[in-house]
Parts: sequence; structure tokens; C-alpha cells
Amino acid sequence: MADQNADIAGHEFLAFKLGAEEYGIDILKVQEIRGYEAVTRIANAPEFIKGVINLRGIIIPVVDMRIKFNLGEPVYDQFTVVIILNINGRVVGMVVDSVSDVTTLEPEQIKPAPEMGTAFSSEYMIGLGTIDERMLILVDINKLMSSPEMGLIEQMAA
Repeated sequence: MADQNADIAGHEFLAFKLGAEEYGIDILKVQEIRGYEAVTRIANAPEFIKGVINLRGIIIPVVDMRIKFNLGEPVYDQFTVVIILNINGRVVGMVVDSVSDVTTLEPEQIKPAPEMGTAFSSEYMIGLGTIDERMLILVDINKLMSSPEMGLIEQMAA
């Protein structure tokens, strides 16, 4: 864990909301942030894969994290955004409730993630980032998006 914290020391994290919780992902994985737009559904895709969008000629899958992690009925409004991620050269869209800000975290602000029943399995968590009274659940977005349960990276590589 110490090595991992050293790796992310002074890194910037994009903070976003899913339900009542605030999460953070490495800003270097974020290609862009877009407003939510209608997606084209794909037959037989898992429910959490909303569909695909055409991003300047590239067809990318869009994952709704609220559906994936059973965080209640998703609502699409003016705050709903799609974070366009670049994961190991693959482009994926991730629907979240809203984006808050970009925060730099130092090693002393990152605490180990406790084992508990959170939406994200602790294997996908880097730790908890503390900023004054705020707490960000730091997600290893690379590991999560390339996990077999998401089935995105292998499918797209095929």
C-alpha cells in the first residue's frame, strides 16, 4: 500500500458523485467530460452498459456506474455527465451523477480503504482521500474498467 500511495502522491484526482458518495479517479485517465447524451443501445449488452456513442468517429461503450453498483434508479438531468476515460489505450465513457472538481492529494491525505460493504469492492479502491471535511473514495479506474466483471476491455480488444 505504501508504494501505491507514493505513486499517487501529489496526483490530481477528478472528484465525481454517485448517489450520496463522492469518488475520485486519477485525472490522467480522463480524456474529457461531456454532458449526457442519448446512447445507442446494443442488443444483449449487460444492463449497466448503456450503449455506445460516436465520439468524433470513434464508437465507445458507455457504462452507467449507478446501475453497475446498484445505487438506486439513475436520473438523467442537466448535472449528469459522461467522463470519457482512456484505459490502456481504450476509450470508455462512464456516466456519473455530477463532477465536483479536481483535487491534488498528498500521501498523508490518503488513508487505506477499510474492508466494508461499499459499492466498490476494496480491490478497486486505492484508499480514502481526505480534504478537510470531505472524503473521496479513490477508485483504481484502470483496474475496475479492465476487470472481467466489466467485460469491456477484452470485448473491445476482440
